[in-house]
Amino acid sequence: MAARSEAKARASISELKAATGKEAIFLELDLASLGSVTRAAQEFMSKESHLHILFNSAGVMFPPKDQLTQEGYDAQFGTNVLGHAHFTMSLIPTLISTANSTPERKVRVVNTASSASYHAPRTSIRWDTLTDGPARRKMFNRTLYAQSKLGNIVFSNELARRYGDQGIVSTAVNPGNVKTQLWKHVPGILMLIMDRVLHPVEKGALTQLWAGTCPETADMNGRYFVPWARIGVGRKDAKDPALGVRLWDWIEEQRVRQRVN
Repeated sequence: MAARSEAKARASISELKAATGKEAIFLELDLASLGSVTRAAQEFMSKESHLHILFNSAGVMFPPKDQLTQEGYDAQFGTNVLGHAHFTMSLIPTLISTANSTPERKVRVVNTASSASYHAPRTSIRWDTLTDGPARRKMFNRTLYAQSKLGNIVFSNELARRYGDQGIVSTAVNPGNVKTQLWKHVPGILMLIMDRVLHPVEKGALTQLWAGTCPETADMNGRYFVPWARIGVGRKDAKDPALGVRLWDWIEEQRVRQRVN
């Protein structure tokens, strides 16, 4: 179980053990720090030789506008997209070797997106807002979040295109409107309204688990899933191969620039 807060992770591990009798292992991972992501991937690979399912499900929503990642990226795109992408790309050799060693010759990567992706800029990803500057400061926080969720789908689709023939099944998931700590930056008055429409966290896991564990979804590389456990239709530009290449190249450039690749 990869997480930034060890205390919260330990509590979840204890809860899972009480419910299932099985004990997860804590892996320290701060997605807002590429250095932390590198160390987490290296630690995982030093302890494990196989990785059958990777759930990219952490994230931030509507943090204070002045909040950036450790390397200076927009907090939402840097955490939700760049952090997850760097972790996933670091583990690709392990994912491929695992796929080659399994009878079905497949592994899965489930990337958590959101219906908010539909509200990303009409012009798609605004590259001048991914680091701090005038363009980013002018953009609404909710639009920055939506842009990051579009980025999750674009990355998922590009991963599917690049590595599907090597056994990596990459899918993107809208888990639904779920009551989690993701909403902690939303004003109290608005949360009083949202509480009426948010679903319990257990329900939010349904589509992710379907994507990651059910036999039928093993043949759905590159698909987008919506609540509850259904095939959905994402934004048209999320499927654009040119956009996928541009995002992948941008991520690789940041990994080289930060010397973490």
